[in-house]
Parts: sequence; C-alpha cells; structure tokens
Amino acid sequence: MANRYWVVSLPVQGSASSLWNRLQEQISKHSFDTPLYRFNIPSLRVGTLDSLLSLSDDLVKSNNFVEGVSHKIRRQIEELERVSGGESSSLTVDGVPVDSYLTRFVWDEAKYPTMSPLREIVDGIHSQVAKIEDDLKVRVGEYNNVRSQLNAINRKQAGSLAVRDLSNLVKPEDIVSSEHLVTLLAVVPKYSQKDWLASYETLTNYVVPRSSKNLYEDNEYALYTVTLFNRVADNFKTSAREKGFQIREFEYSPEAQEGRKQELEKLVQDQEGLRSSLLQWCYTSYGEVFSSWMHFCAVRIFSESILRYGLPPSFLSFVLAPSLKGEKKVRHILEGLCDSTNSTYWKAEDEVGAMAGLGGEADTHPYVSFTINLI
Repeated sequence: MANRYWVVSLPVQGSASSLWNRLQEQISKHSFDTPLYRFNIPSLRVGTLDSLLSLSDDLVKSNNFVEGVSHKIRRQIEELERVSGGESSSLTVDGVPVDSYLTRFVWDEAKYPTMSPLREIVDGIHSQVAKIEDDLKVRVGEYNNVRSQLNAINRKQAGSLAVRDLSNLVKPEDIVSSEHLVTLLAVVPKYSQKDWLASYETLTNYVVPRSSKNLYEDNEYALYTVTLFNRVADNFKTSAREKGFQIREFEYSPEAQEGRKQELEKLVQDQEGLRSSLLQWCYTSYGEVFSSWMHFCAVRIFSESILRYGLPPSFLSFVLAPSLKGEKKVRHILEGLCDSTNSTYWKAEDEVGAMAGLGGEADTHPYVSFTINLI
C-alpha cells in the first residue's frame, strides 16, 4: 500500500481509451514500478463559469480541512491501539481497504446525486465532515476526562511517600486510636532514619516509647508510625517539622478505603468501555470521512479540469503512486502526453515563476495534478 498518490487529469485530443493506452505504455516502459489506476468520474453538473471559479477558490481550503480530519481520526486510532498494546487494524471504507477504495473509486450516486450543483456537493461534504470532527472532539474529551481521573489516582498511588495515598500501605493493626492515644504517620528522609529513631521519643512529652515502626520505604523516604497522647499531637507535629520530618494527615477508614477501591475499579471499567467505543467509532468514521474525501477529490479534479481544458468536458483522470526517485520521470511522461504547445507554454511560465497552479498546488504543470497523503 502506497501512502502518497497523485490524482491527475490529462486533456483528451482524440479518444480517452487511446490516451489511456499510451499512458499505460509509457509508464510500463519508463517507470514500470509506478502503480497506475483509472479514476472514474461521472458526468457532473458543470454550472456556470462564475460558479466554477468561485468553487475553485474554496477547493484547496476545503480539501485541507477534510484531509486534516481524516488524519486526526487515524492518529486517534493509532493512540487508542497503542494504549491497549494492540496494532491498528486495516483502515477500510465499508470493509474495503482505503487504498483499494481510492484506486477502484466508484461514485456513490445515492449519496451524492450527480445532478446536484457542485457547490451543494462540496458544502454537503464539508458539513458532514465538520459534524464528525465535532463528534470526535466530544468523544475524545469524555475519554480523556476519565483517563485523567485515573492517571491522577495512579499518580497518588505511585508517587513518593511525601504525596502518595497511604491507605493501601497502612493496616488496621498499625493504628492505635482511643480516647487518649493517637498514631501519627511520619515521612522520614531515608538518610535521616537514624536521627528519627534516636529522637522521636523526645520531640515532645507523652510519646509512647518504642512505638515507632517502619511500614514502607521508597527511593527517597521511609514511612514510620509513632503513638502518643492526643493532647500533645500538635506539639509533636511542630517539633517534627523543625527537624525535617513530615507528618502526613491520615485517618484510617475501612469504608473510605473500600470506596476508593470501588472508584478505581469503576474508572478502569469506564476507561476501557470508552476506549473500546471510541475506537470502534473512529474506525467507522474514518471510512465515512475517507469516502467523502474521495468524492471531494472527484469534484476537484472535474472542476479544475473544466477550468484548465474548457468545455465540453474531455479529459482522462487517473491515480498513480510514483516512488520519490521516479517522480521526475513520471512528470516528464505526463507532460509529453499533453498537447505540445500547451506544455511549452506552461513550462515557460513555470520557469519565470509567473503562474500559480490551479487549485493552489505548489508545482505548476500543463495538466491538473494534486497529491493525496494517506498518512
């Protein structure tokens, strides 16, 4: 599967089939590794020259918008699959791989009636894709909100002892709580543990001797208990802070701990449910946007060909995927298949930089050409 395609139209002087055969012959002879496919466009409603000129002004901007939304959805799919440790499935349009949909494009008459004005078709595509983009923002926002809540809880459980949640480190037997006694939790720098053990009993009066117990250690800190009389708790906290020991506010509550556990489990379930739902929606919506994009490209190649070659419509449209090193050779082939005077005129204008290509393409050629980037 190529990631980059050219959509091109050439003016037809004799018959389209004869030009197609010549094109195939030239590509096969001089650039055999370039995939080449017909891009079949129905007879669309031309309208007036003014309407075509007005439409041409908006085509590039609208194309960039539709292409941008398709890339947003594709990147979202890749991120969601990466989070779950999976690999992205093939992107499809109604079960057809996107590269096959592009290279075997068939206009959807039911969705985009060919008798509709071109402006109506383009505006309809833009509105549909804009609605999908808005829906994407809402769905991603819901998913990211739950994900942020879950990450915040995980950070509390995985951070240092100075900030993390302590409820899963403290057991009921570690806490003494009565009318007169209270157990405090001290976060002690690991390099100060000897200082703590030597001094905690004297930081204030009425500290229970040998009551301090090491509950847990991380890379920076150790968590100790200390039991003392309620009435001196504030004095102890002040003295501990002065010596560089942090007293963490903590109240053991089995109910609160169970509540936090249930909240975490619910968030995990919600995140997975939203991830799965969003991923499924992204795969479906990518197909819708890509189909709309290809119909838009058909309108674009049709309108730009009318403006370039005139009426009645007489052009051959096709898709090809040259390699980077073969691009120059393919451009030469395409130019050679155009009317010679037409090619000379455009080449001369291009050399002096006086002509901007129709549709806003950076390169100027004597034929209609623009690029589709699938990624």
